[in-house]
Amino acid sequence: MSLFKARDWWSTTLGVKEEFDQGCLCVADVDNSGSGQDKITVGSFMGYLRIFNPHPVKPGDGMQAEDLLLEVQLRDPILQVEVGKFVSGTELLHLAVLHCRKLCVYAVSGTLGNVEHGNQYQIKLMYEHNLQRTACNMTYGPFGGVKGRDLICIQSMDGMLMLFEQESYAFGRFLPGFLLPGPLTYSSRTDSFITVSSCQQVESYKYQVLAFATDADERQETEHQKLSSGKRLVTDWVLNIGEQALDICVVSFNQTSSVFVLGERNFFCLKDNGQIRFMKKLDCSPSCFLPYCSVSEGTINALVGNHNNMLHVYQDVTLKWATQLPHIPVAVKVGNLQDLKGVIVTLSDSGHLQCSYLGTDPSLFQAPKVESRDINYEELDREMKELQKIIKESTKTQDILPKSEKNCDGLRITSEVSSDLDAISQAIDSEVRAEAVPSVTVKITLRSTLAVQKIQLSICVQPPLALTHDQFIFDDIESCGSKVVALSVFLKGNWPPAELEGNAMAAYSIPTDLNPEGIPRVAQCKFRLPLRLICFPAQPSKTANHKLTIDTNKPPVSLVNLFPDFADQSDEDQANVLGFQFLTGSRITLLASKTSQRYRIQSEQLEDLWLITKELTFRLEEHFKKQNSKDFTCTFSGSVPLQEYFELIDRHFELRLNAEKFEELLSERAIQFRAIERRLLTRFKDKTPAPLQHLDTLLEGTYRQIIALADAAEENQANMFQAFTKLKSATLLVIMLISLWQKLSTDQVAILEAAFLPLTLDSQGLGWEESMDAAISHLLKTCLSKSSKEQALTITSQLTIPKDTSRLKKHITLLCDRLAKGGRLCLNTETNIQQTMVMPGGCTPIPESDLEERTAVHCSTAMFTNLTKQKSKTDLPQGALEEAEKP
Repeated sequence: MSLFKARDWWSTTLGVKEEFDQGCLCVADVDNSGSGQDKITVGSFMGYLRIFNPHPVKPGDGMQAEDLLLEVQLRDPILQVEVGKFVSGTELLHLAVLHCRKLCVYAVSGTLGNVEHGNQYQIKLMYEHNLQRTACNMTYGPFGGVKGRDLICIQSMDGMLMLFEQESYAFGRFLPGFLLPGPLTYSSRTDSFITVSSCQQVESYKYQVLAFATDADERQETEHQKLSSGKRLVTDWVLNIGEQALDICVVSFNQTSSVFVLGERNFFCLKDNGQIRFMKKLDCSPSCFLPYCSVSEGTINALVGNHNNMLHVYQDVTLKWATQLPHIPVAVKVGNLQDLKGVIVTLSDSGHLQCSYLGTDPSLFQAPKVESRDINYEELDREMKELQKIIKESTKTQDILPKSEKNCDGLRITSEVSSDLDAISQAIDSEVRAEAVPSVTVKITLRSTLAVQKIQLSICVQPPLALTHDQFIFDDIESCGSKVVALSVFLKGNWPPAELEGNAMAAYSIPTDLNPEGIPRVAQCKFRLPLRLICFPAQPSKTANHKLTIDTNKPPVSLVNLFPDFADQSDEDQANVLGFQFLTGSRITLLASKTSQRYRIQSEQLEDLWLITKELTFRLEEHFKKQNSKDFTCTFSGSVPLQEYFELIDRHFELRLNAEKFEELLSERAIQFRAIERRLLTRFKDKTPAPLQHLDTLLEGTYRQIIALADAAEENQANMFQAFTKLKSATLLVIMLISLWQKLSTDQVAILEAAFLPLTLDSQGLGWEESMDAAISHLLKTCLSKSSKEQALTITSQLTIPKDTSRLKKHITLLCDRLAKGGRLCLNTETNIQQTMVMPGGCTPIPESDLEERTAVHCSTAMFTNLTKQKSKTDLPQGALEEAEKP
């Protein structure tokens, strides 16, 4: 904020609820008085035209009746007013008024009054031009180097420059690549028009190039017709300023000129050829500016108004003065009024017109004398200690972040999943083709130990699971109060989910004395959904393509005890074998060995094994935890099913490639559709009817192709989402098998999950394959590297969709090979190097050539063979697993 205010010399308020913009203000000797005194011309969007000649008796006086020379209401809104030599045959100044669809040129004249009311002023219409296009702004000047007269150029809203040679229309040209109109000005030194396009570029067009370019009326000619004359409109120079422009102005001095551009955050000074002379970053958002010549040699001053009611005076890039205005200026001018040179005229958008000057007034305030008294230092020390104590107490954390007596954050959130399925299913719009789609009720309880407010509760589950309600909003909860909400979860999509877990999160605020609005906090909890929600008991299957065997260190447990919700207590056969069938149709069989402490899971699809395997390990851990057995472990000694896992990766990657192809085809058809539309519109607008040449048929065919491609792309997107869910299930299964195989710790499993599942969902710009490849490559070059030489290698590949998945498959195989040879996942790479260097045989290094990489993959693939796909012919249920284990 400035210490100095603009000195009010004269001010007034125009009209009631009228609006103004930067083109509505002009300061010039509009009545050709010859006295050197300027008049203030103001036009409004309500159509009022006013001309002022301020004559204050003393600075700060308001408007007197005789200050208003003319006030007339025109029929159309006034966009811009300019004063120049616009009438042929005379060099007198005339007033040009730009309306939306009309350009009018007036002569302002005054008649000496015979009575005390003073002189009388009137305007006379010299000529007008009716515009075929909606105008935006205009500029004027001696186009083409003419002497003694000014020509006018109007920019339309659709990008056409219309040039008028006073009473006659000259020609019109369309700006290339036009989208939105920008500020426009004319440089007489280079005879060129300068504007700022919607591409945030300053563009300069020579007048001669405009004159000889293709006429705007011929723009709609068909492409196969050759024009006999005319050239393509090209720019003289272009400069990218990186922001939208508010105004543009040309200032000439010492036989040179500079182009000033006011941006949203900076203002630029350019040379005639478009090179930057200097630029200044502004601290506040600007609203208007006015460059003018400085008294110093080689410098330029600029007045810059901003939205903080400030007017800054810059000399080049140096701030020389800052003054406070009573309003936000949208237009600023400098003029000579009543023999006072350099009066600053500002106009606000609401019509506050002010004439001011810079300077200061001496302050007449004098501080009163204080009574002299002896200083009591002991009393001052006591007061200082009390104040420091108050400051210390007010800055304690408990005043800002309150804690309850039980050291709670204020709100606890708990969840309770019903042990039984809903008697009446709450499934809505489910795509599952089963006879009945069950649902389960989840109760979320919010308990508050403090008074909280603005509670927003959000519940989410993994698709294709869905909720009956996922958002709850509460205004407040009293201290020691609670809220309970109930909702149902069901399977909506026709494929099994990758996880049976949900998350409930509550965002709330705790009000304090220092912050009544409240301090934002978040509380959350997770809940586990029952397996019965997505599958039901079924007959075990004798044949399966995919089998897994999980080893334990404890005696086998009866499946009736492990899965009481799926097994029949009276059926003794189900003690060793149990069948599950997903609502989507897949069937999984679980077998328990009587003697070998092993469990086998088998199914037709690899991804279907995940949920049953996870549920088995979870229930085994819970069973032995109840028996206070702390040394229970599960292991896996079979072969990791990498080949089947790679098939799921290829399927997902194929759908991603299809999505890109559909996007390219849709883009091509959309371009073709718009091109046909443009040609049809050209034919329809043509005054002479012409045959459509089957363009309507082509348009309809293209439209049908777009609809078909959009439907195919939507179907492919749904298939890709389903494939990603299956891939996620298989990925979680592979992570579990590797962790059981290598006996990884919790931290190591977390590193493996972060590498294999970097994304929870594919996005348009980043996919799962390239993200996982980058993560695994980082592990291979850091914690799983053989030496520090490999760690020095940097990953230079960009995260773009690869051509194929061969590189990803090789890296996954290589990671398993490194783990098999003793490599360990850790965040401290130096410790891991020391461990791997003393291992017998060492680890296979990252291949440096194609041949070495091929050899490494061949060896690794030989080690990690596929699961046997031959159909099992063992009899179920008695001794099934033991018979299958015999050679």
